[in-house]
Amino acid sequence: MSIVTSVEELNALYGVPGEASLVKVTDYLLPEYRTMIEASPFMALATVGPEGLDCSPRGDAGAVIHVEDERTLMLPDWRGNNRIDSLSNIVRDPRVALMFLIPGSNTTMRLNGRAVVRIDAEITGRFVMDGKHPRSVVVITIEEVYSQCARAVLRADLWNPEKFRDTACLPTVGQMLASARKGFDGAAYDREWPGRAAKSMW
Repeated sequence: MSIVTSVEELNALYGVPGEASLVKVTDYLLPEYRTMIEASPFMALATVGPEGLDCSPRGDAGAVIHVEDERTLMLPDWRGNNRIDSLSNIVRDPRVALMFLIPGSNTTMRLNGRAVVRIDAEITGRFVMDGKHPRSVVVITIEEVYSQCARAVLRADLWNPEKFRDTACLPTVGQMLASARKGFDGAAYDREWPGRAAKSMW
């Protein structure tokens, strides 16, 4: 077994990054970066806390995140499972990383920054869906943002409908819950989920 144990070894293995990989990084939103981010309805939010790391999917009807200005983003925290893993991490360690996906585009956007969780009505009141407001809004200050080359999405052929999985062959959430906890009524969970989701989307 051969394990890499230093950055120097990695640099020797991979060589010097191309110019485009370096010049694309900015600490504010270029107009083109803003266009891409505002076109994204889905992103992954990565956080870190004393217990470890967390990566949470975030989606919205329209842009998943609000661009306040070239250095500030706002993420309304809509209904979820109330685990508050991401929020718990942020209040103890403000570092966050975001990756934005745009359906149909092979280009992803990456962003690193620092965040705070705001609950004042001045901020939460700015966001409304189905007559409801978020309980909190994550306000992110950008430290670096850049586009990611298309290779990963191209390799995955992510947006090709012919490659979509047959979900009937995949386990349901209820089945996974029943496997995780003996005696859990997974069938009831699956049966009730569509109605519960419709009533608690926001």
